Amino acid sequence: MPRGKAAAGVTSRRRTGHVRPGMVEDGEEQPVIRSDRVRRQIANDIITGVLRPGQELDEMKLAKTFNVSRTPVREALRQLAAAQLVEWRPHQSAVVSKITPSKMVEMFEVMAELEGFCGRLAARRMTPAEQANLKAIHRRMQPYIEKRDHETYHAMNKVLHAAIYAGSHNSYLIDQASVLYNRLAPYRAFQLKRPDALRLASEEHEKIIDAIIAGDGDAAHRLLSSHVSLDNELFADLMAALNNANAFD
Repeated sequence: MPRGKAAAGVTSRRRTGHVRPGMVEDGEEQPVIRSDRVRRQIANDIITGVLRPGQELDEMKLAKTFNVSRTPVREALRQLAAAQLVEWRPHQSAVVSKITPSKMVEMFEVMAELEGFCGRLAARRMTPAEQANLKAIHRRMQPYIEKRDHETYHAMNKVLHAAIYAGSHNSYLIDQASVLYNRLAPYRAFQLKRPDALRLASEEHEKIIDAIIAGDGDAAHRLLSSHVSLDNELFADLMAALNNANAFD
């Protein structure tokens, strides 16, 4: 059965007090980061069944739960609607969507090819400065593996993949890959919560970066496609979570 208060249905978070990427020094989060935090938690609660299919998502109650204004909540819900986790209804409360496994699989298939193509072009087109930046991002992610800080690692993961997209120097490809990345972000965040997932993802990142810097487009394509593919184990885990959530529909 769903956990937490039925009114909001969202797991509450305590403020840690330390400064994370995207936060100013006094601990006040920037608006875009506030919406990202709200989006990630609502997405997790949908996938794990805390929020049930068809359940209303009241903006005022969610804002109170997360201790934010309605603006980041509304932005988070719009992003979740783009990911098809939420059904956006103008002038009404948004509701949790019933997730279609076949649609999710199709999106992962396209994502694998888009990422692979980005990697192939990046291996040919990345400048030395862009390569150095990619390596620096990868290094900055390492402390979060040791801390098992999945939330910050997931945020930094988006930065790393965006750097690879930018390295393709193809604006249309960058736009398409970015849109689909955001649509699949909740499922990829779920993947990173599996045991040892952060370490394994980091090891794959290192191989991908090595291939790009070496100018090996074929290897970069293969490694990136595999990196984001929906493997059998992840598919089974996601289906178990989604079926558990949909069982309440």
